[in-house]
Amino acid sequence: MAEGVALHRTVHTMGTVFSLTARGSTVDPAALDAAEAWLHHVDATFSPYRPHSEVSRLARGELTAEACSPEVTEVLGLCTRAEERTGGWFSTHYSGSFDPTGLVKGWAVERAARLLLAGGARDVCVNGGGDIQLYGGPWRVGVTDPLRPGRLVAVVAHHAGPLAIATSGPAERGCHIVDPHTGAPVPDGLASLTVLSAHLTDADAWATAAYAMGAEARSWLARQPGVRALAVRPDGSTWETCAPAAPTAARSRAHG
Repeated sequence: MAEGVALHRTVHTMGTVFSLTARGSTVDPAALDAAEAWLHHVDATFSPYRPHSEVSRLARGELTAEACSPEVTEVLGLCTRAEERTGGWFSTHYSGSFDPTGLVKGWAVERAARLLLAGGARDVCVNGGGDIQLYGGPWRVGVTDPLRPGRLVAVVAHHAGPLAIATSGPAERGCHIVDPHTGAPVPDGLASLTVLSAHLTDADAWATAAYAMGAEARSWLARQPGVRALAVRPDGSTWETCAPAAPTAARSRAHG
């Protein structure tokens, strides 16, 4: 494979579309097969909509946590960590029953990206429904304007190392995030909240939790090491936190 040639794959699973891109001179095409198989495995294991998934059986009490597969055990630990770190604003019970999908997609995308790296890729981009894990570069990623379909509110330029971009908000799926302490919709919720961090497992969970925080989100995100955020209010105004997600990441306002 010549230097700079890229392999691409589109995968439909988990109710969304995943795009896989691996660049480099030594990429094994089988790595894309492995990443695709992994994403389908995650859907079969974690989907709350599949009655025979481990997550569904766990929620119904038919399976104990001790009897779960290693992947489910890992995710349960990550969810507990996220709940503790966010003071309960991240929750596996947003929908009223056990559902770890607020963390699973980011975790699955991050693992898929690492499979591509292990397969010889130099530069990797895995996009799962708008939540993105990057390695290497250069990459330029547009952050969608939730109030103006087809336009961008910002562009993220990345050149080396890991960078994750996760967005929460009602633009794509409607109002699906609630205050986990009350079960009520977030009052005066943001139009969107985008979080940048090194790893998508964290960025996905932090974006979900911070969106649920409402007015507290900005100050909480500003205190998180290695995290940067951009929020769009319903009136179109924005705010952002200044801490860099990575020394090689740069953000610029989009125009036009």
